[in-house]
Amino acid sequence: MEGIVCVRAPNPGPFTLEGTNTWVVGTGPTLVIDPGPDDPGHIDAVGRAASPIEAILLTHHHADHRAGAALLAARAGAPVHAAAPRQGENSLLPGHAFTAGGVRLEVVGAPGHSKDHVVFFDPASGSLFTGDAVLGRGTSVIDPPDGDLRDYLDSLDRMRALGARTIFPGHGPVVPDADGKLREYIEHRRFRERQILAGLERGPRTPDDLVPLIYGDYPGGLHQAAARSVLAHLIKLEADGAVRRDGDRFRRDRSRHERGKASTQTSEDDPEART
Repeated sequence: MEGIVCVRAPNPGPFTLEGTNTWVVGTGPTLVIDPGPDDPGHIDAVGRAASPIEAILLTHHHADHRAGAALLAARAGAPVHAAAPRQGENSLLPGHAFTAGGVRLEVVGAPGHSKDHVVFFDPASGSLFTGDAVLGRGTSVIDPPDGDLRDYLDSLDRMRALGARTIFPGHGPVVPDADGKLREYIEHRRFRERQILAGLERGPRTPDDLVPLIYGDYPGGLHQAAARSVLAHLIKLEADGAVRRDGDRFRRDRSRHERGKASTQTSEDDPEART
């Protein structure tokens, strides 16, 4: 797309896919989203594609997105902005906007993959830069306690409400159908929740116990990350009243869940019960 250039970092892997996507947005002065790892060759390539740089924007602080920020900032003389700024960085908040090179990017809070995650939205083109909140292929890992599934689902709904047309992810290919991808992500999490509850029908289980039942076809090297995502689901289900924790195991808690549903139904049926 005109005015948007991807400079891909040479850090491929099972979680980074082909590598981290560094996005250069705007013409003339540019905005750089996620400068990527601390790799001088990659930072050189970003500098050539982006010069002059108005600002460097971070979706979150995971090293494969942020580690190269200080080097790029020093070379370009550009400020770094982040939702949870560290030494030498400037603060950004949901509702802030950055303008450069004919582009205006709005900051949208999107916690869930990490507590400090944000995305950047260009209303004029419908372009949404999602970092690790939405990938071009596969799904994002939610790793507690920094990751929170309830926050993540809220963030997916918030992103859908923007009416974005195209997703420019932190990893993987560009997604031309933003709404379709976001709906797919929401349904995927619902599907995983159903699988986890079905797995607990056999009795109390740890997250590691549930992984072979749900991710049996996945390479073994991904099972540890899968167990963290299962734990994120279990934490949400515990808060929902659908499961109960017994030490390091979780079991179904139908009585509590049914009480919660009955209470909700009463509130819906009785106007006097609404707040």
